[in-house]
Formats: sequence, structure tokens, C-alpha cells
Amino acid sequence: MTTASDLSRVAAIIGVDESDEMGHVPHKSSMQHHAEAADNALRDAGLTLDDVDALFCAGVGTVSVAEYLGIVPKYTDTTSIGGSSFLAHVEHAMVAINAGLIDVALITHGEAGRSTRARAGRDATAAGSQFEAPYGMIGAPVAYAMACSRYMHMYGADRVRQGMADVSIATRKWALQNPKSFVNHPTWIGPADVGYEDYHESRWIAWPFHIMDCCLVTDGGGACVVVSADVASNAKKNPAWILGSAEGHDHQIISQMPDLTRTIAYQTGPRALEMAGVTHDDIDLAMIYDSFTYTVLTTLESLGFCGPGEAPDFVANLRTGPGGDFPMNTSGGGLSYAHTGMYGMFLLIEATRQLRGESGDRQVEDCNLSLVHGTGGELSSTATLVLSNS
Repeated sequence: MTTASDLSRVAAIIGVDESDEMGHVPHKSSMQHHAEAADNALRDAGLTLDDVDALFCAGVGTVSVAEYLGIVPKYTDTTSIGGSSFLAHVEHAMVAINAGLIDVALITHGEAGRSTRARAGRDATAAGSQFEAPYGMIGAPVAYAMACSRYMHMYGADRVRQGMADVSIATRKWALQNPKSFVNHPTWIGPADVGYEDYHESRWIAWPFHIMDCCLVTDGGGACVVVSADVASNAKKNPAWILGSAEGHDHQIISQMPDLTRTIAYQTGPRALEMAGVTHDDIDLAMIYDSFTYTVLTTLESLGFCGPGEAPDFVANLRTGPGGDFPMNTSGGGLSYAHTGMYGMFLLIEATRQLRGESGDRQVEDCNLSLVHGTGGELSSTATLVLSNS
């Protein structure tokens, strides 16, 4: 029987890229972002659409995307578990490659998340509509704010708020070094370089979240190419080898979350690290889903980088920013680079670039091993990967 450790290094990521335009792109559809990102990632991999034999998407069916791209895949997967979907797709592609079903998997994402914003209709039969919406629990900021409030109650509001500020400001400093960040976009309104005073004086969204605690809403797309070891051995660029992976989910709506201060990363993180045969101390770069600053705090603890309630101290003094000894979210993250609605694809893009040494001014020195972690829904799902450049 095949075990998880048998899958380590079976597959690698050899191509990543965003769509041609990111940020505020009102003249392009979500499908255009899918297609542009796919074309760019394949070019980065040295491949073409003719080489693709598997297609993975979330939020939109692979049937529609394949038709738009003009391909006929022999393997298809539309697993949709929110922002962690694309990391789960990497694991699914790896399994399919190991089974001998495919050699080249294309994972695409595209959302005109900013330009097509509208009040979505609610399914009256959905659990959230019946059991949360009547009490004002509507939308991600409110759900995450409730979880964060519980965390503050347990571990101290002032120290948690300081930790949230450290996460937000450190991430912004990385974003300033990324030309593709929305804070560097011509349509950006407000200060780009910010400090603690800017954070604490920024407007409220849903207590205890200021606007700087909340992810952006942008347009854009991304794609990555996962291939077999044989294909990777002839890649034009250094592959990002998949050493470990794990996925899971334990609830849908926030009121059913088993523990508001811990995500199921407490399961997926250790499993991915064990499969990779590495420890927390081996990680050179952490790419952590940052839909909200609180997402980062609870994720770091759930993954095991620090103990319960210790994350505010773990990230203190901008430790995760440029010059810090725990590089995290070096692209600028969902907080300051891009967040189209489902962000996980962009974690993969930055991790791969860092492992290749392609991140320009924000390049992490001696970056050989990256932990990449996605979160989806209302802290509902997680997927964890460990990637290596050797």
C-alpha cells in the first residue's frame, strides 16, 4: 500500500504566474484572468496547452475553463474548499501523477473580485442563512471577528491587537517591494508605507478589525503547473519539489467551529511536515493565508510554530517582515498584494519564485524550503504543502 511518505518528490511545480493585469481591472472577466494566468504559467514552465492532460479549478467548472482554453483534459477536478482549494489541487495532482494517470496538471484561478462585486443572493435553505444571518452573522469580516474576539478574551486584548498590528505592518513592508502589489497600483487610495499609528487610527470594519486587519478585494488570476518527476527533470527552470502535503476541514459555518482559536491546521501541518521529513526549524519561508490578521495568528499556533496564545509574541517587532528572522508572506499577502476572493493560488506563486531566487528586492536569502498554507471558508478548511528547491 502506498503511504504518504511514498508520494514525497513524486511531483513538482515547474511553472507559475499571475494574469497580465492585477488589482483593479474592470475591463476583464474572471475567465480572462484564468486564461492569461494559464498561458503565462505554461510559458514559465516551457510548455504549451498541448502538453496539458489534467485541469484543476475552483469556483468555476473545469468544463467551462477547458472550453475557453480549447483543451480536452483526460483528468479533471473542481474541488472547491475556498482559498485552500488550489493547495489541495496540488496534492490531488500529485496523487494522480503517482497513479500514472497524468504527467502535466494545470491549476488555474481567476476572479474579477473587485470589479464584479455585487450583493449576492442568499440560499434560504443554507445553514448560515437559517442559523446565523438572523443574528447578524453575515459575511467573512463578522465571522472572523467573532473568532478573534474569543481569542482576545482568552489571551488579552491589548497584546493580541499589537500582534495583529505587527502582522499587518510587516506584510505591508513586503508589499512595497513587490511591483505587482495593489498598494503599488495607480488606483491605490491611501498611504502605502504605514506604521503603528496608521494601523490603530485606520477605520473600523467589524470590531476588533480595522481595515488594515482585512484582506484586499482585487481582480486577478494565477496558475501553476504541476508535473511528474520525469517531466520536471527536463524543466527549463529549477522545480519546486512537493515534499509534503495534507488537507482537511472540520466545519462550514463559524458557529459550528469546534474551537474558535484553533483551525484544522493542527492536523494538516504536522501531517505535511511528517511526510516531508522536516521540522518547523527547517522552514526558510512561511507563506500563510492572511485573509485577516487573526487568520495568521491562529494559523501559526495551529501549525505548531508556537503554542496557544503565543502568536502575538512570536510575530512581535515586525519579525515576519523584511530583515526579520521569520520571513512570511513576502509577496505582500492577501492584506497588501492581492486578494481576489480565493487567495491560495498566490501563495504557491510566491513560494515557487522564492525557491527559485526570482523575487527581486524581497528575495529571502538561502530560501530552500517553504511551508505553504491555505485557509478556506470561515476558518473551515486548510491545506498545507512543504516545497523544496532540491
